[in-house]
Amino acid sequence: MIGRIPVLDVKPLVDCGRRPAKAVTGESFQVSATVFREGHDAVAANVVLRDPAGRPGPWTPMRELAPGTDRWGAEVTPDAEGRWTIVVEAWSDPVATWRHHAEVKVPLGVDVELTFTEGAQLLEKAAAEVPKDAGRAVVLDAVDALRNTALPAGDRLAAALGAELTEVLTRHPLRELVTASRSVPVQVERRRALVGSWYELFPRSEGAVVPADGGAPTSGTLRTAAERLPAIAAAGFDVVYLPPIHPIGTAYRKGRNNSLDAGPHDVGCPWAIGSADGGHDAIHPDLGTFADFAHFMETARDLRLEVALDFALQCSPDHPWVTEHPEWFRKRADGSIAFAENPPKKYQDIYPIHFDHNLRAYRALVNETLRVLRLWMEQGVRIFRVDNPHTKPVRFWEKVISEINRTDPDVIFLAEAFTRPAMMHTLAQVGFQQSYTYFTWRNGKQELTEYLTELSGDAAAYMRPNFFVNTPDILHAYLQHGGRPAFEIRAVLAATLSPSWGVYAGYELCESTPVREGSEEYLNSEKYELRPRDWATAEREGRTITPLLTTLNRLRRRHPALQTLRSLHFHHTDNDQIIAYSKRSIEPYADSVLVVVNLDPYHTHEATVSLDREKLGLTPAQQSGAELFPVRDELTGETYHWGRDNYVRLEPGRPGSPAPAHILTLRPSSPTGGSPIV
Repeated sequence: MIGRIPVLDVKPLVDCGRRPAKAVTGESFQVSATVFREGHDAVAANVVLRDPAGRPGPWTPMRELAPGTDRWGAEVTPDAEGRWTIVVEAWSDPVATWRHHAEVKVPLGVDVELTFTEGAQLLEKAAAEVPKDAGRAVVLDAVDALRNTALPAGDRLAAALGAELTEVLTRHPLRELVTASRSVPVQVERRRALVGSWYELFPRSEGAVVPADGGAPTSGTLRTAAERLPAIAAAGFDVVYLPPIHPIGTAYRKGRNNSLDAGPHDVGCPWAIGSADGGHDAIHPDLGTFADFAHFMETARDLRLEVALDFALQCSPDHPWVTEHPEWFRKRADGSIAFAENPPKKYQDIYPIHFDHNLRAYRALVNETLRVLRLWMEQGVRIFRVDNPHTKPVRFWEKVISEINRTDPDVIFLAEAFTRPAMMHTLAQVGFQQSYTYFTWRNGKQELTEYLTELSGDAAAYMRPNFFVNTPDILHAYLQHGGRPAFEIRAVLAATLSPSWGVYAGYELCESTPVREGSEEYLNSEKYELRPRDWATAEREGRTITPLLTTLNRLRRRHPALQTLRSLHFHHTDNDQIIAYSKRSIEPYADSVLVVVNLDPYHTHEATVSLDREKLGLTPAQQSGAELFPVRDELTGETYHWGRDNYVRLEPGRPGSPAPAHILTLRPSSPTGGSPIV
């Protein structure tokens, strides 16, 4: 039912309010609503934000976002984890109504004394709502002026329109016909759910030995992988993501480059989980023991790195579940268990889970999933990257994640779902804290602009993107053919467009050879073989873009603007190969970052960048174009003075030269190093 003053279409709103919108501690986001009333009297609105204990914070005044639209908005910032609620209150503003009438009538000499009398009565009523130490005397002084017939009419009116009085009444307005919207839930989670720099590595490749004569290789271990962690931390990454570390099946084991014929020394695909050595609750013997895993976790902790573990709900034919729970798998007409396939592709080494045998089997599957997750949580894992969640029922994930987060709200789930938009969005709505996206396949200016506008708009209320520049499965043609500049460009875009981004090991070496032309699979893919890399030699010979990745991660830590998603705004450029965008933050301090990128890895491009200066947090004089403002390029250290229209020239980067981009800061960084990512 519509209240006395209509308050409609409150946002953020997820699934009509049946599920909470999402935010993280310290994240500012806009609350908006449509507010109007009959006739010509003025209306106003405010936001009431209630914390998880139900305590209301200071209400936040809203403003009309665009004149004549009746759409009102305000920025709010929750400061603690838990379930918050939002209410929009709309009300009739009799003082604003009177002021408008008085500004018209008094100069024309219409009903002057009656108008002043009505104004004095209203302000007296308003003064009763203003605390003594909050400006009540200012309001009463205006009352006295309105009633003082010895003063000229213009002075009496000016006293009722003064800036000091306006400021007091903005903080303590006279509200009539107050109408509240229904409450909207918001789940506030820890900052890692929104912000992080991820690095993916295969532990078995770190410290591995592969004989040149084709003899038996020696796998790396969790302890040799731990030796790689200091370099990852030094490059500014916060999360180390491990593909499955469980035993790998031998039945139908895949060979090198996804061959169906495995040789005696082929190590198999980590996603073909399960063997006689155990399943999802075991560690591959070649990698070590739970003590070795504890050492890896402790090393990561000491370096302030979090560990994300892959959770792939599927089995090899050798998994203990196959014999212990045959009802969890689909049988074909000949009685065999159906393996995974996406015709014409076949994955004979993997059995997918069947969720619809009966309710008893389904409940047992939920309980076993919870047991496995909690086992790894007991080892210190608080982040899970979930493999192919879109091939399982949505209600299954809703149940599992809600059960985990009910007792452990700090646990984060990342959905690796490269699938249809409806499924991706729904998985995010039912509980996944982060989502893979289509970023890898968005390379042009228009498609990047359209996609990021979607992600940073209404979708940001529930779907948090994690921009991986590459994965073991995805080597985009842009990287295959664009050389080092392509890798630099995509890193700059991912690290500055999204609060969370990630790289798969080898990206810093610009590894770019596909298994065949037209394929996105890597040649000699690490999914099927050991891939030890000589990091030291690559660094020594300058065959790495690690310095750029380190700079990007340093900037992300120092600048709160780069830790936001919803503040993203694109600026006009007159060249389709050059994209410009900015981000702005007000918490924990005012910060603006402007990024300009040459999207063409082959050619130099020039453009005029025309700024929407209101979005940059500039002074009124700078917004009007009356003065230039300084910007610092964080990639080169150079300072420029920019205005409304600005010339740029960006060439593809070369070894030892800056990336083909400007990362311009408009506000000084925090003297203590900025907002820490925790």
